[in-house]
Amino acid sequence: MQKRGISVKSLNELITRLENKSLKKVAVAQAADKEVMLAVKKARDLNLASFILTGSKSKIQHIADEIELDLSEQNQIQMIDCSTEEASPAAVKSVHEGAAQIVMKGSIDTKTLLTSILNKQYGLRTGNILSHVALFEVPSQDRLIFLTDSAMNIAPNLDEKAQIIRNAVDVAVQSGWKLPKVAPLAAVEVVNPAMQATVDAASLTLMNRRGQIKECIVDGPLAFDNAVNHEAAKQKGIQSDVAGNADVLMVPTIEVANALYKSFMYFAEGKVAAVISGASAPVVLTSRSDTAESKVYSLALAVHSSK
Repeated sequence: MQKRGISVKSLNELITRLENKSLKKVAVAQAADKEVMLAVKKARDLNLASFILTGSKSKIQHIADEIELDLSEQNQIQMIDCSTEEASPAAVKSVHEGAAQIVMKGSIDTKTLLTSILNKQYGLRTGNILSHVALFEVPSQDRLIFLTDSAMNIAPNLDEKAQIIRNAVDVAVQSGWKLPKVAPLAAVEVVNPAMQATVDAASLTLMNRRGQIKECIVDGPLAFDNAVNHEAAKQKGIQSDVAGNADVLMVPTIEVANALYKSFMYFAEGKVAAVISGASAPVVLTSRSDTAESKVYSLALAVHSSK
C-alpha cells in the first residue's frame, strides 16, 4: 500500500504555510457584514491577504470603526464605493482585470455572485463546471479530509464527476497534498448495475488508471465507512490504496454531500474551509451564518489554490 502523501495536519497549518507565499488580493463582494469584516481584520493581522472591499463605503466604515479595523491603503485595504447591485460585478471585474486574484462572497446571496462570475463579458468562465470543495478538520480524526460537491452540482453525470474530482484535486495539490487519494462514494463497495453511483465510481477509477484523471489515485466504489476507516475496509476484505485512507470524498449527489457536510459540522464538531473551484480564480463562497474563523480558513485555502 502506498504511503500517504499528506503534509498538512490542521486548518491552522494552512495559514502558517502561507508565510513564504506572495500576498494575494481578495475582492469582497458587498463587504458590509460584521463577520466578513472580522475575517478581513483577522486576515490582515495574519498578513494572509490584501483586500478590495466593494459596497457602501459608509456602511463598511461604520463596521470597521466598531471592530477597530484600519481601512487605509497602508493596511493594504482598498474600497470601491458602490450600491448593493454594483458590488458583485465590481468585485468580479477586479479579478477579471487582474487587480485581485480571489473573489469572496460578502453580504449578498449566492445566486447574485454566481451570475457575475458567469458573466460573458467580465466573468471568470473557463469552460469547466464549478464545484464546491470543502476541507474538514474533525477532532476525532488524525487527518484533514476533502468533501465535494455539496453546493453546486445536484446530480452530476460521469463527465461532470470527473471534472469535480479534477477541481478538488487541483485545490488539494495546490494546498500541499501529494497524489491525493480520492474515494467516489456509493452505498456499497461493489459494482451494481442497478446503482448508477457504483457504475460511475468504477468508470472514474478506470479513467484515473488510464491517465484521464491525473495527479491523484481514484478507487471506488467505496461506502463511507470503508473509505475512511481501515478496520471497516479490512473487514470487507478490500485491497486498495484509497480504502480507509481517503483524502477526498466525492459524492454521487448534492443530498449526500449536504448531509455529510452538516454531520461533520453539527455531530462531529468539525471545522471547515471551503472554496468554489473551476473558475479562473478561487471563489470563497461561505454561508452568511459561517463564523469569521471559518471564513479565514476558507481564505487561506483560496490563497493556496490561487495560481
